[in-house]
Amino acid sequence: MDNRLAKAQFGAWVGIVGNIALAAAKLIIGLVAKSQALIADAVHSASDVVGSVAVLIGLKAAERPPDEDHPYGHGKAESVAAIIVSVLLAVVGFEIGSSSVKSLFTPLVAPSFIAVWAAVGSMIVKEWMFRYKYKLGKELNSPSLIANAWEHRSDVFSSFSALLGIGGAILGGRLDIPWLLYLDPLAGIFVSILVLKMAYSLLKESIHNTLDHVLHEDQTLGLRRAIEAVEGVMRIDSLRAREHGHYQIVDVKIGVHPLITVEEGHRIGKQVKQTLMNQFSDVRDVFIHVNPYDETNEAPVTRLHE
Repeated sequence: MDNRLAKAQFGAWVGIVGNIALAAAKLIIGLVAKSQALIADAVHSASDVVGSVAVLIGLKAAERPPDEDHPYGHGKAESVAAIIVSVLLAVVGFEIGSSSVKSLFTPLVAPSFIAVWAAVGSMIVKEWMFRYKYKLGKELNSPSLIANAWEHRSDVFSSFSALLGIGGAILGGRLDIPWLLYLDPLAGIFVSILVLKMAYSLLKESIHNTLDHVLHEDQTLGLRRAIEAVEGVMRIDSLRAREHGHYQIVDVKIGVHPLITVEEGHRIGKQVKQTLMNQFSDVRDVFIHVNPYDETNEAPVTRLHE
């Protein structure tokens, strides 16, 4: 658990430091080069800093052990952090769009060529950060890290859009084609649309994960096979495995021979729990209900308190 937290926190810090450096560089160059698209891209990178901080806090909270008020642990703190990242992304997308629309009604000048290099450099760095964060998020089963990774990918798209707008505006200035100057703020508007779309997708997925998402039957085949292999289990009456952030809580009802003792039933249930906890690293806790096996499965339920 400590190793997972250390890796996840390091990934969050990579995002924080990288985004601060990128946002500062793009903002300074955008102001000097007079590029609305690059300034909008800088604001986008700055928002990622806040998102990475939210992820860092969520990761730390998610690893806190269960307590009296949170007996299932604090794993959903990561999903909450992912929601915060999504909302921040939406706010920034709106602000980028609003600023770019306003710039359409002000006198426009062609950006300096240095803005092109800033956009290209941003694309390269952000693509690397996306690949690193996404791979790490999948490895650690961290929804907040994955959401943060997609923030970086949206920055790649926004930098590419900024590059097209900047290049078009520079070309318009050199060829004396006034309407091409509008490509720079139009690129900023396009960036805002991409950011808002990304925010919506992330928010939808984050809310879905927060609302006690239960794994589908095809996702629980491994759990079922492991339970059925335990000696004494005659049938699985029901099985629910719900995601709780980066780990799972399993609730299973098993049918055992109706004439065995309560102690024997307890032993079988305990063996099922130990099997799942040992074989599946993402299973944090298991609640076992033991039923006396019969054909109709209408027998009363006895719950084992581990």
